[in-house]
Amino acid sequence: MTEVSSLTGRLLVATPALADPNFDRAVVLLLDHDEEGSLGVVLNRPTPVDVSDILEAWADLAGEPGVVFQGGPVSLDSALGVAVIPGGVASGERAPLGWRRVHGAIGLVDLEAPPELLASALGSLRIFAGYAGWGPGQLEDELTEGAWYVVESEPGDVSSPSPERLWREVLRRQRNELAMVATYPDDPSLN
Repeated sequence: MTEVSSLTGRLLVATPALADPNFDRAVVLLLDHDEEGSLGVVLNRPTPVDVSDILEAWADLAGEPGVVFQGGPVSLDSALGVAVIPGGVASGERAPLGWRRVHGAIGLVDLEAPPELLASALGSLRIFAGYAGWGPGQLEDELTEGAWYVVESEPGDVSSPSPERLWREVLRRQRNELAMVATYPDDPSLN
């Protein structure tokens, strides 16, 4: 088996060629990536469901828009919380109880923990129903096929107040030819 270089904390940005409707113009934050597979959440799929309808205790901490996001097509009946700790957690410092670092200032929230444990530490919180998952080697195959661009994440990606613009914004900030892909039309046949 080939060695897998971890992409944890990076973004997968769907290429215009990706045909799966679950991931059309998706921006996926990889929460875990190793030889056993990959797991991430789609950052730009808000649902009409308010966080207060599902996890009332966490609603006040959820960023705008205060809705649940569809994290992907797997386990839609489960919830994941992803939060940013402003400034991150310094080396040697303990992470707040109920928060586990994924990458930099971005981490997973234990939604079973009392929200007041994290309330003073969190800068932003997003709640996701479901996730995107890949078995061993599956994501690497999709990358080889050109289905995804891999780019660096920024803490603000998790809490973008305009998730419908995130795909274009992430591409536009790249310092290479990917910035041009941001102008790709929604329906090239109308071009």
